[in-house]
Amino acid sequence: FGSSHLAQVVQTSRPSLMLDCCAVPTVMPSYKLTYFDIRGLAENARILFAAAKQPYEDVRLSLSFGTPGDFSTIQRPEFDDMKAKGLLDVSLGKVPLLEVDGVQIGQSKAIERFLASQLGMMGSSPAEGAQVDQLGETVRDIKDAYQKVRGIKDEAEKKTAMEKWFAEDLKNWVALAEKSLPAGPGPFLVGGKLSLADILFYTLLLAPGGFFDDTEGAKASFQSSPKVKAAMEAVDALPQLKEYFASRKVTPF
Repeated sequence: FGSSHLAQVVQTSRPSLMLDCCAVPTVMPSYKLTYFDIRGLAENARILFAAAKQPYEDVRLSLSFGTPGDFSTIQRPEFDDMKAKGLLDVSLGKVPLLEVDGVQIGQSKAIERFLASQLGMMGSSPAEGAQVDQLGETVRDIKDAYQKVRGIKDEAEKKTAMEKWFAEDLKNWVALAEKSLPAGPGPFLVGGKLSLADILFYTLLLAPGGFFDDTEGAKASFQSSPKVKAAMEAVDALPQLKEYFASRKVTPF
């Protein structure tokens, strides 16, 4: 799966920019995101771009397997070439890699926070920005807890623990997150407008091709948490995201 090298500019309209009489017009940043031709660690960044209707260059490096599913047979020629030439040094020889007007930024979470800040999705004040970041760390905690369940070696024990995760544990985590939410008008999690926190919870719990394979279990987890439920439904209803998911290439992960 994957093309040899797909570089496409996502065609989206940009919201109009209001300038006062004394403001100096600024040149809009030019964004280039490089990652494999999968969702993976770059998908949150792509969704941020889509939510903000921000055009960017979406460079997708081919990724295939000699034996399907066997990561020891992985083939990624463009990535290997870039790494050999030192083009990925700034990102520790990894992807994703974001370029903004020629400046390079590595690490997926740093990229997400930077884009959220640039695209107006880190709250309306430093305090709200910290609250958005706090909720992002909650998502990290939830994922870490889930990985411990996935890492159980005994298959019978793992099966029981996985059933408990979706029946109880994930619901409890979402309920804890609900209690931690700042006061606000809703429906979004922080400050009454879309933020990175909404996107991170959405890709965790509800987005197509999201974090959990058990999509019904993930969706059930927030039904008894009204604020989180309202935020997930509000994100899911955004027309620009519906358009993005409808046109997104189908990849295995």
